[in-house]
Amino acid sequence: MFKTFLVLLLLASAHFTFSDEIQKVDPLEDINRVFYELNFNLLDPVIIKPIAIIYDQATPKPVRQVLRNFFSNLDEVPSLVNNTLQGKFGQAGNNAGRFLMNTTIGLGGFFDVAKKAGLQPGEDEDFGQTLAVWGVPAGPYLMLPFFGPSTFRDAPSNFVDSLFDPFSYNNRLPVRVAIKGIDLIALRADLLGIDDVISGDEYLFIRDVYLQNREYVISDGAIEDDFDDLDDY
Repeated sequence: MFKTFLVLLLLASAHFTFSDEIQKVDPLEDINRVFYELNFNLLDPVIIKPIAIIYDQATPKPVRQVLRNFFSNLDEVPSLVNNTLQGKFGQAGNNAGRFLMNTTIGLGGFFDVAKKAGLQPGEDEDFGQTLAVWGVPAGPYLMLPFFGPSTFRDAPSNFVDSLFDPFSYNNRLPVRVAIKGIDLIALRADLLGIDDVISGDEYLFIRDVYLQNREYVISDGAIEDDFDDLDDY
């Protein structure tokens, strides 16, 4: 669920505004707040964040970078599928090239040799974005237990995208759990400063920035913020 946090931080610092329309898409707020408490005021501070702090302090930066490369390489596969389904064939080709080069020459993705060869990493694409491109409406906002912010449209994305995760087909459950656990902890360690950015009602803050971010990534960044108007002066 913490992949979303990095975008929350970036959008908050960019001063994106939250439209009135966003405020109206949370008819399940009472239930969502219960799951918010579970995710962000119980699981995170009690279990995930302490482990992430230990990981951040004990793991050398080069090792953390190698692990980031490894998990980013795995993400190329669902991005490849979703870019293809969205008709973004150039980006899909870039995903394929990066995955093949980094998996082989990059020793399983631990080293991003594709970037040095000119294949730059692109934005991750998920099945929720694909459904949006196909015209499926977002529906009500959801706070999913263990997974974090979502919507009716985006909720199936985790399952569908997992079908394209190479490690989901590993027959050894402990290996799959360990890989996902390391991925989660590594992501959370990268976001240890997020608590300093969130202000006011934390539930509303995370909800609004998540929804604004979904608009942003679905439109491939074609969203203006109020500060664009200042360019005229």
